Amino acid sequence: MRLFFEVAYKGTDYHGWQAQKNGVTVQGTIEDCLSTILRKPVPIVGSGRTDAGVHCKQQYFHADLPDDIILEDLRYKVNSFLPNTIVIRSVKKVREEAHARFDAISRGYEYIIFTEKNPFKLDTALFHYKALDIETMNKASSLLLGRHDFESFSRVKTDVNTFFCTIEKAEWKKKDNTITFRIFADRFLRGMVRSIVGTLLDVGEHKISLDDFRAIIESRDRRNAGKSVAATGLFLISVEYPKEIFL
Repeated sequence: MRLFFEVAYKGTDYHGWQAQKNGVTVQGTIEDCLSTILRKPVPIVGSGRTDAGVHCKQQYFHADLPDDIILEDLRYKVNSFLPNTIVIRSVKKVREEAHARFDAISRGYEYIIFTEKNPFKLDTALFHYKALDIETMNKASSLLLGRHDFESFSRVKTDVNTFFCTIEKAEWKKKDNTITFRIFADRFLRGMVRSIVGTLLDVGEHKISLDDFRAIIESRDRRNAGKSVAATGLFLISVEYPKEIFL
């Protein structure tokens, strides 16, 4: 039977999601754990990739396992084997043809910034001491909404068929000493969120104007956008699927 696993992890100690020969990854760690428990190789397919150091509050992967497995027992065993930085939150039966990556209809990220030095947040947020104009940053964020070519915010060397994405929401909020950016879309390009955040910080510091930001989007040239911010403050926070794929 095909199962969807809901997973969360702190990405500080990992070289991203995708399994690789040289480096500890989230996917590789989970596959090793499942293979140990079931005593056979168990490949998994994730809803997408996260870069080294990026965190995750909700992601899914699928695996094909024997029909007689008791789901809650499996979740307990897997969590017992996994390091404390990774947790399986749920295991659900899905239709045989369901796919964790291709069936996802929406994904959401958040980027967290703290404005006063705090040693306890260094692994999970970006310290940014300069003043930011949140109102203008939100005006710039509204220019991202809808379906656009986002090549300006994509890694230069990436193998994709199209740079078009549909952004549903992009918004900054400030509470006390924490500033949070949330963005939701049907898909994201590699490095897209971090380069968008870096460019919006330039807007917030008045280094570039709203017209400049609009021109950067329209240029479809990564060289015109701002620097990518550190992976430290980035979280994958949601992946949504059509209800009908779940049994």
